[in-house]
Amino acid sequence: MAIKVFIPTPLRACTGRQASVEVEGATVDEVLKNLSQRYGEIRQHLYTENNDLRSYVNVYVNDEDIRYLQKGQTTLKQTDTLSIVPSIAGGVDADDVAISSSVALDNEEVLRYSRHLIIPEVGMHGQKLLKESRVLIVGAGGLGSPLALYLAAAGVGTLGIVDFDVVDLTNLQRQILHTTEDLGKPKLDSARKAIERINPHVKVELHPVQLTSGNALAILASYDIVVDGTDNFATRYLVNDACVLLGKPNVYGSIFRFDGQVTVFDAKHGPCYRCLYPAPPPPGLIPSCAEGGVLGVLPGIIGTLQALETIKLILHQGDSLVGRLVLFDALSFKFRELVLRKNPACPICGLSPSIHELIDYEQFCGLTRPTEQPAEDDGLEITVEDLKSRLDRGDTPSILDVREPHEYSIVNLGAPLIPLGKLSERFQELDPSKELVVYCKSGVRSAKAVAFLRKKGYSKAKNLAGGIDAWAQRIDRKLPRY
Repeated sequence: MAIKVFIPTPLRACTGRQASVEVEGATVDEVLKNLSQRYGEIRQHLYTENNDLRSYVNVYVNDEDIRYLQKGQTTLKQTDTLSIVPSIAGGVDADDVAISSSVALDNEEVLRYSRHLIIPEVGMHGQKLLKESRVLIVGAGGLGSPLALYLAAAGVGTLGIVDFDVVDLTNLQRQILHTTEDLGKPKLDSARKAIERINPHVKVELHPVQLTSGNALAILASYDIVVDGTDNFATRYLVNDACVLLGKPNVYGSIFRFDGQVTVFDAKHGPCYRCLYPAPPPPGLIPSCAEGGVLGVLPGIIGTLQALETIKLILHQGDSLVGRLVLFDALSFKFRELVLRKNPACPICGLSPSIHELIDYEQFCGLTRPTEQPAEDDGLEITVEDLKSRLDRGDTPSILDVREPHEYSIVNLGAPLIPLGKLSERFQELDPSKELVVYCKSGVRSAKAVAFLRKKGYSKAKNLAGGIDAWAQRIDRKLPRY
C-alpha cells in the first residue's frame, strides 16, 4: 500500500527536490523505514544511531501527531498522508538564475542580511536577486503596510508605491506604515520615512497619483512584480488587466472583517483575476472595509503572505500560489486552498481575448453613469444640510436607521432601527404615506434600502447622502465618527 509522504523543504535535497513521494507501508515505522532505504541520505536526519526517531523530528498522520496516536505502530489507510516536520536546517542550492554583474553586497549588507545568506535557498545569489528586483505596491494602506516593511527588510532593491490618499485617524488601527504624527499628511510621505528607517539601502519610488487607465501601463512597465494592496474592485480589475497586457505577475490579497484571500495571478502560467471573477458584483453589494469593518491584525497576516509570495517569485524558489487561492478564516484559524483554473473564454487572457487595451473601470464596475446619461437630481437623496434645515423649521420627516445594532450603539440620531438585512421582513412597520429619510454610515446601505422601499410603494423614501458620517462631519461635530 503506497502512502503519500510530504517532504519538508530542508530535506528535499535528499529526495531529488521532490516535495512529496509515495512509499509502501502499513504502519508509520514501515513507511519511514522504506523511505530511508530509498533515500539513504534522509536517514541521518530522521534516526539516531540507535534507530530511534530523533526528538526534534515530528511525524503527522494527516493532521495528527503520532506521539498522541500509536507512535510508530500507528496503522495507515490508503487515503492517509504522512508529514515530516523537523526543526533542522538543510536544503538545496538556489537555481542558476542570471543576475547583473554590477549587483554586489557591501560588508554592511552582508551583515544585515546574514540570516538570509546562511539559508541555502537564498545565499549570496538570492540576496543579489532581491537587491536587483523592482517591486510595485499598489496602495499604502492595510495590505501595503506589511508589504512595504517586510519587502524593504528583506532587501528588495527598488520599491515603488502608488497612493494618492492622506493619513486618516481610522487608518491607524491597521496601517502600520503610518503614525499619529502623520495624520493629514500624504501616505507616501510616511511610507518613505518608515521604509528608510528600516533599510536605507532600498530605493523608494513614489507615485502620488490615482492609478487610472491613462497611467497604469506606464507606471507598471518598469517593475518586475506588481503587488495588489487595493481596496476596491475598479482598481483590482485595472491592475489585473495592466499586468496581463504587460506580462507581469500580480500578487493578490484581499481582506474583510475576519476573512482573507491570497494568490498569485500570472497569465503566462495560470489564471488571471478575471478568470476567477469574470465580472464585478453590483455596486454596494459587497461592503468595503470602511462599511463592513476589518480586524486590525488581518491585513498584517495577508500582507505578509503576499510579501512571502513576492520574495519566492524573486528567488525562483518553492511553489508559488499561481493556480491556487488560499482562504484564511481568522475566527477559526483555518486555511483552505482552492484550485484556480485558467478560463479559455477569459476576455483578456483566454484563447481569443477581446480586451487589448485598458478600459473605463469605474464604468465597468457600475460606479459611474454612462456618459449619455448625465447625473440628475432624481429625488432619491437628501443632503444633511437640507435635512437639518427642515428639522430646524419643524418640517420633520420620518427617519429610519438601517445599520446594525452594534453600530447604533456607537452613535445614532435617535431614529428607529431596522437593519438592512431585516428590512424585507419589517418594512410594513413603516407608513408609506409619510416622507421617510433613510440613513446608514455612509449612504451605501441606505441607498439599497431606499431602492427596495420604492419598489414596495414607499414613493417618498429618500436616502441621506453621506449617512451619519456626513452628519457628524458637517452638522454635529460633537458626535463620534467611526
